[in-house]
Amino acid sequence: MKELNADQQTHFRTLITQRLAALDAEDTLGEAGQATVELDQQAVGRLSRQDALQNQAMAKATHTRRQMERQKLKAALARMDEGEFGYCEDCGDKIAAGRLELDPGVTRCVDCAKG
Repeated sequence: MKELNADQQTHFRTLITQRLAALDAEDTLGEAGQATVELDQQAVGRLSRQDALQNQAMAKATHTRRQMERQKLKAALARMDEGEFGYCEDCGDKIAAGRLELDPGVTRCVDCAKG
């Protein structure tokens, strides 16, 4: 893979920015699911409350996953600014453009990721 040219860098920067915006939108939609589950045995039965607690736990886990993804993408933008984007953090080889297209936050080439 050749070094990323200006058009490719612009493409990946746009892709990362779009993914960050999508994560923000998902966070907004998921806020209600993370709200505290009220204990009201009159209005909600025990099983319904368990379902609500399980849904809340899943919403919180999804939020955590989005936070981790957001951190990876912001780190990718920082690597881009430093001229390190697209290079494996382990061996220093270039990461395939197709791999970056699928996950622009990836930091390792396929060989190093395999172990």
